[in-house]
Amino acid sequence: MHLYLKPVAVAVLLLATVLQAQRGFRRSDEGETPIPADAGEKTEYQFARLRYPQFSGGYGRRWGGGSWATDYPDADRHFLQGVRRLSRLHTRSMEQIVDVNSDEIFNYPWIYAVEVGHWELNDAQARRVREYLQRGGFLMVDDFHGTYEWDVFYASMHRVFPDRPIVDLDNKEQIFHMLYDLDDKVQVPGIQYWRSGRTYEQDGYEAKWRGIFDDKNRIMVAVCANMDLGDAWEWADSPRYPEHYAAMSYRIGLNYIIYAMTH
Repeated sequence: MHLYLKPVAVAVLLLATVLQAQRGFRRSDEGETPIPADAGEKTEYQFARLRYPQFSGGYGRRWGGGSWATDYPDADRHFLQGVRRLSRLHTRSMEQIVDVNSDEIFNYPWIYAVEVGHWELNDAQARRVREYLQRGGFLMVDDFHGTYEWDVFYASMHRVFPDRPIVDLDNKEQIFHMLYDLDDKVQVPGIQYWRSGRTYEQDGYEAKWRGIFDDKNRIMVAVCANMDLGDAWEWADSPRYPEHYAAMSYRIGLNYIIYAMTH
């Protein structure tokens, strides 16, 4: 795989300009986001978002309220435009929703799950996720904060892998040096940063870069705790959201994708 990368800060600024100029990429709370014209294109990579059950059971879709659909679809489609601009990875312009109960999960080598501090996997769902990961799949989890949400996340992840620890990732891990060298990572805040001025939420004061390894020392699960990359993708076109946070969120996402597709 041969990728050509432009300087990320410049590219993110260019991306923001394009996103602002394009009609139809409205916020989800302002109306429906239309399907891109080339959404059906067959491509090398497709962004897959995991749909999972919440504590209440079922598949709630409460915008910004701790559901699998938080920031959907704007974060996904903004990020995908960034993948197209920042790499030569042949990328579909539209995300794919993948239900945790469906065998469709095995069709996607990279899956994103958001607000996992509010998920609740039963034993059957945990077995499916475990099989997916053991077959070579990659799961990125994002946007959960503090002790309570960590405990909720861990309860389900422990069902997936009761015998594998979640460990802090060393800066030397390959996942941080695929396309960009991420030795100096920052805590990427959500949109709440506008009003609070804080990069953290609840008692999640420090960003945690963690993972679960398989028997071949491959990262299967990349854990982005106490940060909100999805918001950074979604609001990358806003002049009120700091560029350096948006740039970091794109670097992280791209590194994780390329790692997943090459390991």
